[in-house]
Amino acid sequence: MDAGPGALTVAELSGLPMDVGVRFTGQRWALADVRLLTPVFASKIVCVGRNYAEHAAEHGAEVPKEPLLFLKPSSAVIGPQGVIRLPAQSHQVEHEAELAVVIGATGARRLDRAGAAAAIYGYTCANDVTARDLQRSDGQWTRAKGFDSFCPLGPWIVTDAPDPDAEVRCEVNEEVRQLSRIKDMIFDVPTLVSYVSHIMTLLPGDVLLTGTPAGVSPIVAGDTVTVSIEGIGTLVNTVAAMD
Repeated sequence: MDAGPGALTVAELSGLPMDVGVRFTGQRWALADVRLLTPVFASKIVCVGRNYAEHAAEHGAEVPKEPLLFLKPSSAVIGPQGVIRLPAQSHQVEHEAELAVVIGATGARRLDRAGAAAAIYGYTCANDVTARDLQRSDGQWTRAKGFDSFCPLGPWIVTDAPDPDAEVRCEVNEEVRQLSRIKDMIFDVPTLVSYVSHIMTLLPGDVLLTGTPAGVSPIVAGDTVTVSIEGIGTLVNTVAAMD
C-alpha cells in the first residue's frame, strides 16, 4: 500500500506477500474503493498469555517465569470490518488488543534472538477475543479462544519493526478500555519468536500474538471495537450475536 498525492492507494500482488518471487501486477486502486481482507492466511496462530504484568494482576495471576503459550485455530481469523460473533455458550466475551507478529521465514526452528528477528516478515494488529467465563470454567483455553471470528487481524502488515514506545490501544464505542506500550511486555518479540521456535517449526504466514495489556472488558452486540497500534494502523470490528 502506497501513499499517493492526498490519498492511500492499494497495489495488487501476484501472490502472498512472503512468497518467493512475488511481484506487483501493475493494478492499483484507491484505498476507499476496496474492501480489505485479513492480511495473512496462517497455518497456526500462537498466542502468549499474561505478557503484561498489569493484565496478569487484574486476573489475580502470577507473572509467568517463561512465556505461557496457547493456540487459536486459523478458522477464528476475520479481517478489518469483519463481525465478531458472540456464541450462545458464553455470557462474558471480552476484547484483548495485541501486537501480532507475522513470520516470513521457511522452516524457522531453534532460532536465537538474531535469527528470530530475521524470521519476522512484519507486524499487524490483533484482537484475541475471549469467552472469559468459559476460560474460567474449562480450566484450559481452547474453547474460550477458538470460536469463529475470535481472531480479528489487520488492517495490513507493516514490515518495519514498531517503536518499543509505540502505544497499544483498544476502544469500545470510542471509549478507551486498554492503553499501554509495546515496551511494557514481559517478554519482548525476539524472545517470544525464539522461544516458540524451540517448540514448533514456524512457517511463512504463521502469526504470533504477543499478549494483551490490562483493561480487558466485556463486549456486547452492537459494539464497535477498535484496536490501534502506533506505526501500524487501526483494526475496526463490530459485534453481533452468533448466526
